[in-house]
Amino acid sequence: MTSTTKAPPLYPKTHIIAASGVAALLSLALLVFPSREVEAKKTFLNLDMDNGSEQIQQNLPSNQADAAAQEDVDSPFAQIESNDDSQNAELDAEPEIAEQPPEDPHNKTVAVENGDTLSTVFSKVGLSPNTLHEVINSSKEAKQLTRLKVGQELQFQLSEDGQLQSLHSQLSDLESVSLSKTDSGYDFKRELVKPDVHESYAHGVINSSLFVAAKRAGLSHNLTMDLANIFGYDIDFAMDIREGDEFEVIYQNKKVGDKSVGTGNILSARFTNRGKTFTAVRYTDKQGNVSYYDADGNSMRKAFIRTPVDFARISSRFSNGRKHPILNKIRAHKGVDYAAPRGTPIKAAGDGKVVLAGRKGGYGNTIVLQHGSRYRTLYAHMQGFAKGVRTGGSVKQGQIIGYIGTTGLSTGPHLHYEFQVNGTHVDPLSQKLPMSDPIARQEKQRFLQMSKPLMARMDQEKATMLALNKR
Repeated sequence: MTSTTKAPPLYPKTHIIAASGVAALLSLALLVFPSREVEAKKTFLNLDMDNGSEQIQQNLPSNQADAAAQEDVDSPFAQIESNDDSQNAELDAEPEIAEQPPEDPHNKTVAVENGDTLSTVFSKVGLSPNTLHEVINSSKEAKQLTRLKVGQELQFQLSEDGQLQSLHSQLSDLESVSLSKTDSGYDFKRELVKPDVHESYAHGVINSSLFVAAKRAGLSHNLTMDLANIFGYDIDFAMDIREGDEFEVIYQNKKVGDKSVGTGNILSARFTNRGKTFTAVRYTDKQGNVSYYDADGNSMRKAFIRTPVDFARISSRFSNGRKHPILNKIRAHKGVDYAAPRGTPIKAAGDGKVVLAGRKGGYGNTIVLQHGSRYRTLYAHMQGFAKGVRTGGSVKQGQIIGYIGTTGLSTGPHLHYEFQVNGTHVDPLSQKLPMSDPIARQEKQRFLQMSKPLMARMDQEKATMLALNKR
């Protein structure tokens, strides 16, 4: 058997303990008493902080000194070092804390957040459900306080014991509501500001669409729709608009102070489509009836509007030999198809009686209108009918009668529109529409006195604009 023996230690144990003690004493001495060289370096850096970079560069080789100098210039701390005294003074100064005005416990403002109700708002200011109940039931008008909008501010004034004294909220630039405590309960008030009405001018050139050009000209969505409705008897906005068409509008601009708070009616307008110019002037006769006429007093309103759907795309035209997309055979297409998103409103082309409002075979949901004894229009594939439109009733021109859908034999949402004259189908796009009566003879002079200045102003505004563009 092989036996193993331990190797004798290299150093005696007493030597190792003694060496460890000496090392510990040396380490302590170095910590407490730094060398003369280290102490000098510390003193040098502390005394010459402002010019430290220059002193260090003097002790460096030339190439390192140049690099250090460049680094000193580029350093983001260069400015801090040069202003060391001022920086130290700033650090020594006590930071100033802006004093916040104490919150007034009797006046609180709450901004409505998503999900808030009048109950949660009252709770935020410490008002009880009983107070909310009293406020809502104080009057019929007070119930409109419950119709809150995100971002709306409610300003509360509370009594010494935290009870509601008054409440105020600005609903818009023109409307505010308030509530105040009385001996008998709460008094609700609604205040309306009457804006100043100015006449404004706008001009636009169509490059892509009427909406884009109108927005660029500063017209609102509602004014753009009004413009299209005014000229909708003469211009088919689904197919007639071309690049380079232009329009001019004089409209009512409502202001409170210098701030625009809305628009009113179009007073006059001019639309050039495919080189042909149409004009329109708003006129109120002595009986209070309002309508638009051209500059000569002829009515802009025809017996039928040109297009029953605003800004829709024509997907299929009137044809006697079209191949039906579902039946897959040649079949006359006795109308025009207008493709538009599902739910798009459909308007009555003219005043008339509702002959049918219901299902009609492959037409799906259909409305048929009779206009006098000669004319009849049909609207098919509708998603549904507008409220109040039913068989046997009557409708007005431009009234919404239903919404685009895809019922019946239809491959997608669109309106199938037919126009009949004396029982014969005709192309509604090429049919010459019957005219409405011109302005009454006894009103003609009064109309011209109003329309001529409006036409002249549009001429002047356009000339000024063109002159400025040439500069």
